[in-house]
Amino acid sequence: MQASYFCIMLHDKIDKRELYYTHDHEWIDFQGSIAYIGISGFKITGFRAIQQIEWTDTTGFISKDSPIAKFTYNDYTVHLHMPVDGKIMELNESFINGESEEVFKLLINETWIALIAPEKPYERKNLLHLDQYNLKRKSKKFFY
Repeated sequence: MQASYFCIMLHDKIDKRELYYTHDHEWIDFQGSIAYIGISGFKITGFRAIQQIEWTDTTGFISKDSPIAKFTYNDYTVHLHMPVDGKIMELNESFINGESEEVFKLLINETWIALIAPEKPYERKNLLHLDQYNLKRKSKKFFY
């Protein structure tokens, strides 16, 4: 399958995006041996703010689908899960030190939450290419 590429600013330089999604509305942007991960705006539908962020232990090896962070607004809760096996290299400081209003805006804009080192940086098993993800989102069968 051919990957789509887009230009964006990451860590103060322009890189090509190789963007994939999980079935749980999280995204991973592969950049060779590293990747950026985040949550799609669709996943936080119903949120009006972020009242709390809870982080799990983000050190060492983290298995695919393990929760990394929990975002809470009133009775709503969403989790960021590790989309692939690997290690977290860096957390986006804006999510650690930011005000709740700023964090909410970052999530809405699908800003990266963590920089990871995937165990298998070229494997895309069980991930949806951007085109596949958009088609599935339009389907009535695509729910949490």
